[in-house]
Parts: sequence; C-alpha cells; structure tokens
Amino acid sequence: MAGQTISTGSAGRKRVLFGLLDSDGWTWASIKAAFWFVVIIMLLGYIPDRAYYFTVFSTIDVGVNVISPINFCPPSNRTLPCPAPAGAPLPWDPSPSQLALPGPRTDGGVVQAGTNLFYVGGTDGTTVSDQTYEAPVFSGNFGPWQKAQPLPAPRTDAAVIFMNGSIYVIGGSGADGKPTSTVYVATQDTATGVFGAYAEDTALKLPAARSSATVVVVSDGLVVLGGTDGTGPTTSVWKSTADSTGKLGAWAAQAPLPQPRSEANGAAIGSEVFVYGGRDASGPTATVLRGNLGTATVLASPAPGATPAPNPLLVQLWGTGTGASNLPAARTKAAGFVSNGVIYLVGGSDGTSPKTEVYWTTPDVNGNINGWLHLNQTDLPASSGGLAGSAGIASGSESFVVGGTTSSGVISASARANLAPQPPFFALGLIGATIPALKIDGDVGQQLGYLSAAGAGTVDFILLILIGWAFAHKERTRELFAKLRRRRH
Repeated sequence: MAGQTISTGSAGRKRVLFGLLDSDGWTWASIKAAFWFVVIIMLLGYIPDRAYYFTVFSTIDVGVNVISPINFCPPSNRTLPCPAPAGAPLPWDPSPSQLALPGPRTDGGVVQAGTNLFYVGGTDGTTVSDQTYEAPVFSGNFGPWQKAQPLPAPRTDAAVIFMNGSIYVIGGSGADGKPTSTVYVATQDTATGVFGAYAEDTALKLPAARSSATVVVVSDGLVVLGGTDGTGPTTSVWKSTADSTGKLGAWAAQAPLPQPRSEANGAAIGSEVFVYGGRDASGPTATVLRGNLGTATVLASPAPGATPAPNPLLVQLWGTGTGASNLPAARTKAAGFVSNGVIYLVGGSDGTSPKTEVYWTTPDVNGNINGWLHLNQTDLPASSGGLAGSAGIASGSESFVVGGTTSSGVISASARANLAPQPPFFALGLIGATIPALKIDGDVGQQLGYLSAAGAGTVDFILLILIGWAFAHKERTRELFAKLRRRRH
C-alpha cells in the first residue's frame, strides 16, 4: 500500500524586523520610505545647514538638544551659572578714572543720540547743575566726557529722553529746589550731526510743574508719568503726540495712574507701558503699574483738502501688579533701562540707604510679568556702597550706570555690564549636543559658510547617487564588497 505523500506547499513569505513584518507588505514598505525620506532630508538639508552655521557661529546644535544636564560655558561668563538665565547681565566692572564725569553728579539723566552719550543736569549734592556732558560710544564702552551745550537753567531730577533727532529735558527741579514745567530741547543738525543749543519749547510746556517724573517713548510720541508737584507724588499722565513730520504737539491728559508715583522707572514694550519702583504716598514702593496703549476713537473725516486730524494712541486701562509681578523689594531712585524686551532695575534706595541689587524681568507676549530674576553675581559690587540716583542706559549689548549717590556720597564714576552672556560652548543632552564651531566673522565668514554648505550638499548628493546605484545593482554591489573582503584577507 502506497503511503500518502505530504505536500510541502508553497514557500512561506520572507519575514523582516525579527519576523514581525512581511518583507513584501505595505507596513515594511512605509517604514523604508520614511527612513529614506529622513536620510535625504538630512543629507541635502540638515547637514549643509549645519556646515554653514559651523563656519559663522561659535557653537552649533547637533540633534535636538532640549535637555542638557552637562554644560560648559566660556570663561567670559565669569561667575554666572551655566547656562546663564535669560536676560542676565555679566558682573559689573567699574570704569577707569579717565571715564569719570568731570565732577560728582547724581539725579541727572543720560541718553544716547547716535554714537554719543549725553549726561544732562543733576546735582553734586549741593548745587543744581546746568551742565551737559558728551562722550563717544564705541563697541563695549564709551570715551572720556567733554562739556557740551549747557541747559538754559539748572535742572535736576528732570525726565530726559531722545526722540526723532532731539534731546528733551522735561520738567525737573530748578536751582531753588522747586519743580518746573519747562521743556528744553536740543536738536541735532542732520548734516553735521552736531547738537545745537538747548532752548525752551513753550508749546511743550507741561500742564503743571513736575519733578522726578518718568518719561517713555511710544510709537507716536512721548508719555510723561507721575512725578512730584512739590508736595508729593502725583497720578498725572500726559502724552505729546508727534505729527507726520515728527514735531511733538501739546500735552494731553491720559488715564491717571492708579497710585501716585515719583522717582520711578518706566518702560514701553509693545502695547504695554510699565512704571516700576519709585515712591508713592507712603514712601519707596515695590508695586509695578501697567497701562495699555489703546487706539483713540476715530475722528470725523476732514473736509476735502484738509489735513486729517491725528488719531493718537491713548494710555488707558491702568492696573497695579500683584505677587510676582511686583519688585522683590521696594526701590526708589534706581537706574532703569530696557534691552531686547528685558526690563532692568539697578540699585536704588529702600528709603534708608543705597542698595546693590540688580533685578530684571521679561514680560511675556501678553505683557504679563511673571516674576523678577536676581543673582548675587550680577549685583553691583558690595564695595560700591550701593547706588541710588544713578543714570542708567543700555547701548547695544552693554549697559552703563553713570554717577549717583553711594553710602559715601555723590560720585562721578560709572560702571558697565555686558547684557549678552555667551551660551555653553559644549552641552550634552539626551538626544543631542552642542559643540564648538569656527565663528569666522564678517563677509569672509559668510562666503566660507556658503562654500561649506555647497560643498557638504554636493558630497551628500554624490553619496545619494552611489546609494541609488548600489540598490539598483545589488548583485554587482555584492561582488564589489566580496572583492574588497578578499583583498583585506
């Protein structure tokens, strides 16, 4: 009896990925397509991009370097944490004696106009000054101070600002110590760059006398906030709107501050206006005031041929800060400035003595302040004895505080701090790393960067062609690899 033959049937399909997938199935085909898509993007996009930045930047990220438990920062960051908190200044350096003001000054104002700094007015602690000093600004520092055009009359605690080619000295106290309503203006000659003499602009006379007021530049003019009338801090807010030629018009009352304020600092960022620190009716305060720039009601259409009436932005909807939005401590007569959307407060007094602390914050996209940062390393040196009444300004990546009052009295010295700590030159993350790069500056670096990117892209394109040829000629490729192995043995 013949036995039954058992058929082997058809050969089974080849399995891949540890037998999980059919080698001829759609799932495996999709995985391979996604893999080669990523490879092509890396070779023709990512690697040439990294080659360019490797040439012109000091560091580059390889992979996605989101969380980096290992960081190394350059020595130029000195004692700052690595990486440094956003907005952190480097430790302050006192300027050499050659850069001191010609005499002790406090409660003056400082502005930058083009490539020059101007220190305006102030007092030596006894006599109110009408003097203005000028110093050239260059990369990383400024030059010696020289006498510039004097004010028509002595002024201290004035609100000083530069806008549209002119320096404005608004209000302030005169030689008799009383607040004034004058506005002095010096305008720059567009041909020579030289500023003319200060003159009183009677059309810009303040509605009432003010000293120790705060002034900020907004997109269509100037806003003067608070100040003292000689009896105490006020809540007044006035705005001067510029016309199409840049000429400022008469002051118009805006929504008042929710609290009286003088000796404060101000900042205008986007559509928000901030008043921080200063003195209220009870003394030095930590409360931050915030106002919103809203659009005025559209005015009626002018008659044919008439000039359209201005439709200025109004300062409105004032509110007081709460919790973390307020300063960590009460401060008045502090130096303040804004750089790259970061608000800084340097020194100031708590009402008893000058302080050394430096605070900074970056409002979010909605204008909210979610806390102020502070590091001991970024404070003014303890040996300075604190600093109040100093004039502060940011110039590029540098910041300066000029003059002021320490625990020892009025000074003529200045100090500077860099506002741009370097990122880590090496960082090792979970799925990426930051590595040092060449950083070739100038046009030469740009051109070499383009050549590096083009060279990397060309090499990668050739690699893709070779890979494609190898897959299209698998038998030939196997033979080539076999010959190479035999040669090695």
